[in-house]
Order: sequence, then C-alpha cells, then structure tokens
Amino acid sequence: MSRVYSPANSRISRLLVRLADMNKPLTSSGKLHLEQFRKLVHNATGIKLPVSKDLMIESRLRRRLVTLNMPDLDTYLGNLFSAPDALKAELPEIIDLMTTNKTDFFREQAHYRIVAERLVPEALNRAAPGQSVRYKVWSAASSTGAEAWSAAMVLAEYARKDPRLDWAIMGTDISRRVIDTARKAIYCSSELAPVPRQMRDAYLMSGRESVSERARIVPELRARVRFAELNLMDDHYDIDRGLDLIFLRNVLIYFEPEVQARVIRRISTHLRRHGYLIVGHSESMMVRQPGLLQVAPGVFRNDGGD
Repeated sequence: MSRVYSPANSRISRLLVRLADMNKPLTSSGKLHLEQFRKLVHNATGIKLPVSKDLMIESRLRRRLVTLNMPDLDTYLGNLFSAPDALKAELPEIIDLMTTNKTDFFREQAHYRIVAERLVPEALNRAAPGQSVRYKVWSAASSTGAEAWSAAMVLAEYARKDPRLDWAIMGTDISRRVIDTARKAIYCSSELAPVPRQMRDAYLMSGRESVSERARIVPELRARVRFAELNLMDDHYDIDRGLDLIFLRNVLIYFEPEVQARVIRRISTHLRRHGYLIVGHSESMMVRQPGLLQVAPGVFRNDGGD
C-alpha cells in the first residue's frame, strides 16, 4: 500500500530532520567556538563554566536555534564570533540563558527575622523620638524579585508598628528577563507558598476568578520597590551610597575567589557605617573584606565605612 501524502506528515518529517540537525555533535571549529563562548560568559558575568558544563551550555543554546531559525550550534556559534554586531545583539539573550535564577520567597528565613528583630530596631533607636527614619535596602542579585518583595513585606509589617520607618528597596540583576518579572510582581500560588498567611492577606492581590492561581504584590509595596538591570562585573555601580542593608545572597558561589573579593569590595562601599551586608549562609567564609564584621551567620556589619 502506498503512503498517502498529507501536509501534517510533511511538517512532522521536516521538524524531525531539523531536530536531528540541531543535536549534531559540534565540529572541531564549533568546539573552539564553545571554548570562546565559555570565556565570553565568564568575562561578561563572572560565572566560570568548566568543560564539564558543555552539555548544559549546548542544551540551553539550542533554545535559541528555533527562535533564530538556525540549523545547528556550529552555525550559531560561528555567527557569534564572526560578526561583532551579532554578538552585541545576542549577549543579553546569552546572559539570560546562562545565569541561574534560583530564588524563593523568604528563602533563609533567619535573615528576615534578624532584619525585623535587630537591624531595623537599631536604625530606629539611633533616631530622636518622633523622627522619621529613612531605611534604604539593595537586593543586589534580586532575580525574579522574591527576595526584594519578601524584604518589603517585613519592612511594611514593621512600619505598621512604628510609622517612623520610611523604607525603600532597589532590586538589581544582570538578567533583563527576570527584572521584567520582578517589576510585574505577579507570581503563581506555588511560588508564594512560603509567604506567611498574615502577609499574604495583607500584601497580595488575587485575581478576580473565584479560584486564582496567581497573585500580585499590592500597590503600596510596589510604590516603594524599584528594579533595574545591573552587572556586578561592572567597575561602577549606579546605586546610592549610605545604604542601611544590602542583600548579596547565593550569587558569590558562582564566582571565582578573586571575583568574589572584588564584588564584595565594591558592594561594601555602598554601605553606611554600621550598615549591614547579608550573604547566603554557605557564603560567609567568602567575605574577607576589612571593616566587615560578622555578627550572625551570613550577616556582616560595616564597621569601616563612613
């Protein structure tokens, strides 16, 4: 029996052929370009990608082949390094693909407790009775915004008890995509599960549907939190100085020691004297900056700044 031709079968066949082409092993020139690619990512983001990550790199890059209608990785990588304009245009997409954006609301909850129970009270106690206290926070690797919004809820709760607290948060990240998500401030129910019930009721707006799977941060918090793109590899950070608190959590682990030291040194210049830097619990040993005194796991006080 002869096979009956159909447009659907033809499309499926072409798709299978294309998928097979995309998964072809890299040629020798492609492997050289992949080495260049690893160096490019390291220079742009500070993230070291060893050869052992090649399969991960190739898998993530194949997502771009469909978008750009390119036949295989050899073509994609060759185009990157033969056309400077192509590399410049593609770099933001590369950064989005290669950076890890693992984040959770109220991740490492002990840090939020110390903010509410020690750091904010200290700032208020320094002020005269009845004096408004401006409290400025920077979430320096904010990803999709969970850290900044968690801190916002903590500060808003405290301000309910003590209206002298006038707070503001800046969140930054190298990835344009996650910053867009953070600005929208809309999250699914599974992402919001760690938010305490009292805070969910106070600071989240559900959809109009009777059963909504998404919610948005309330306008009162959104008015006090801003997000912007920022690369920690830059020589200069366009961020206010004299900050009260900086979160730099769970990003240092992706950097080599010399990059860790450089980033911490630059970050610390944005802290006021007796301001605080909070890193991930597993990153405490990476902070060796003179003037930063560890006062709790992952929590450092700036005793050397102005």
